[in-house]
This record gives sequence, C-alpha cells and structure tokens, in this order.
Amino acid sequence: MGIKRLQCATLWMAGVIVLPAAGQVKTGTSEKPAETSISRQRQAVAAMEESLEVQRQAIRKQVEQQRAQPFFVLPPPQHTPLVAAPAADCEPLPAKEVDSLIDEAARQQQLDAGLLRSVMRQESGFRPCAVSPKGALGLMQLMPATATELGVEDPFNPKQNVDGGARFLKQLLTLYSGNTSLALAAYNAGPAKVSEAGGIPFIPETLDYIRRVLQLLPPLR
Repeated sequence: MGIKRLQCATLWMAGVIVLPAAGQVKTGTSEKPAETSISRQRQAVAAMEESLEVQRQAIRKQVEQQRAQPFFVLPPPQHTPLVAAPAADCEPLPAKEVDSLIDEAARQQQLDAGLLRSVMRQESGFRPCAVSPKGALGLMQLMPATATELGVEDPFNPKQNVDGGARFLKQLLTLYSGNTSLALAAYNAGPAKVSEAGGIPFIPETLDYIRRVLQLLPPLR
C-alpha cells in the first residue's frame, strides 16, 4: 500500500474524512470551496506582489551601482543625443491613457510599471505613430518581425503595441535572470548582439540607451 493510500485509510478509520450525502457540503477538516478559492486568490496575489518587489529591488540595486560605478566607458552625449525618440506626426497620448496602458500591461506581465514607462518614453516619447529610421514601430518601437512573433497585428494600435512590448521586455528579463541592463541592451540592440558580446555590447547607441532609460526611472520607495 502506498503512503497516500495508507494515510487515507488511517484518516478514514479515525473518522476524520466524512463523505457527504448528495447535495451536502463535506464536513470534517475539509475547507468549503468558497474559502479554498479565496485562500488561493490571496496566495496568488501575495506571490505576485513578492515577485514585483524582488524586481523593484533588483532595479534599484542596478541603478545605485550605475550611479556609484558606471559601467559606461563612453562619456554622456554633450550636444546631440545618441538615442532620441523618433519624430512623429502625432501628439503624445494623454497622460491618463498612457497610465492605463502601462498599468494594465505591467499587471499582466508582472513588470515594474516604472520600468515600462521609462522604456516607452525613451522609445517613442509616448507617440503611438512613431517610426524609427530602422523601421521600429509604435509606442514601444517594435520591429515588424518582433511584432509578428508577439502576435501584434497592428503596431500602431496603442494597446496591442504596449502589450507586445511589455511581453517582450518580460521575456528578456526572464532570459537574463532579472538583469535590467542586459534586458535593456537586448531590447535596443537585439538578443543576438548581447549573445555575441557575452554581455552588454560596446555599441554607443545601446550604451546611451541603457543610461537614459535608467535615468528616467522614477524614485523607488
């Protein structure tokens, strides 16, 4: 007899397990379905909050390390920025709409909303019609091939673009074990460049991009 069967037999003999009659709720030590559901929901929320806090702490640590001992060997741009949001023939989205898009996407992907906002601001300046010289599209500046892989049918649709960009950023953070700088490098230059370099590639645009995104992060409490 297996351990589980032996335990069940012991409980049955002790009278702990009571089978319900038709239409009745189980008695004994079993929880009611509603209570079990609420308990599981609370556990899921707690796990999500713990995951986000770990992510926030990792970001804070990397920002503090950068400020203390910057890994950038290039001086910051003096006049013309190396990385700037592309020009666009549309106005930035209203702040409330931006907040709503970021909060929803961050919640779905368990991302730090501040990080997602900083990436979006650097990528497009919150302009949904932005197109870069290299062909990156929309708020999160997704390349067409990347947008297709992420299931984004219309890169100029704000919700689709932000959802896709958040999903891509989450994938990169997972790939690099939560290392924000590596994830940002891959978001800007592509994962292949990071793999080739064995870390952050020595690309002026990418180095400047990482620095700018980290500087745009709001203070973490």
